[in-house]
Amino acid sequence: MMKALWTALFLLTLQFFTAQENEVYANGIFGFEENKNQKVFTDWTRVRKEPDVSAQITDSLQTNSQVMILKKEEKILKLGERRANWYKISYQKGSVASEGYVWGGNLCVGYRNKNGYDFLFGLSKTIDKKSKELNTTEKQNIAGVKVMQGNMLLDEVYFDTGREEELSYATFDIESNHKLQNVELTLKAMVSGEACGIASYDQYILFKDKKLIALPQLMNVGDADVFYHSEEYIFPNDKGGIPNAFIFKTEEMEKDDKDREKKKRSSKIYLWDGNSYKLK
Repeated sequence: MMKALWTALFLLTLQFFTAQENEVYANGIFGFEENKNQKVFTDWTRVRKEPDVSAQITDSLQTNSQVMILKKEEKILKLGERRANWYKISYQKGSVASEGYVWGGNLCVGYRNKNGYDFLFGLSKTIDKKSKELNTTEKQNIAGVKVMQGNMLLDEVYFDTGREEELSYATFDIESNHKLQNVELTLKAMVSGEACGIASYDQYILFKDKKLIALPQLMNVGDADVFYHSEEYIFPNDKGGIPNAFIFKTEEMEKDDKDREKKKRSSKIYLWDGNSYKLK
């Protein structure tokens, strides 16, 4: 009797943990507020009759289409390393107003408008990427930034971004030209995790002559007071900046067994000629 009871308890515990492992949580960056406008990132995003990938397709929306988030559905779809809720939306095409459901992973995680241009930031896909150091293949999310004029795509750039635990939140901002010759403005796209030891990634993109130029990506990570690794750019308009260049600075700190801080600093200079950059 006792043996049967223990067996039953073991099976229940096993089922509980299996259910926990199989439970899918949405990435925080795809958490959109209800009754707020949002933009479509993925071209020809499918609008469905129900919040399900097998539901009837009722329409499709082009990149930069504006939608209103009506309701966040409980159902979550995972594609590659992207996990997002379905959303009930309303939108307008000409004089016709419609409603339907779209997958949140197809929407922008940030968008901005400046000087008549729309800048869109989103996650486009997951790829298999080989690690040279570990000789293994791992999943890697690819993010993108597009510049649009109305429904016309002018340019787009793509870059690596966070994995699952690193996609808690995102920011997307327009900054000055940082006194870089011929640059109209600078975009900064960031994704980050919330826990200690989870990296955040900063992607700077220069905008000039209707073109986007992605700079080498910055990564920052730390764990309380034990260690940190930080990367930043010093632009010409920053303290310590130099004309026609930007400085890539790295600082690392790690505490030893006696709780003493050991710091390492390094830097390298990228020259900017008004059109492109190169390592000095």
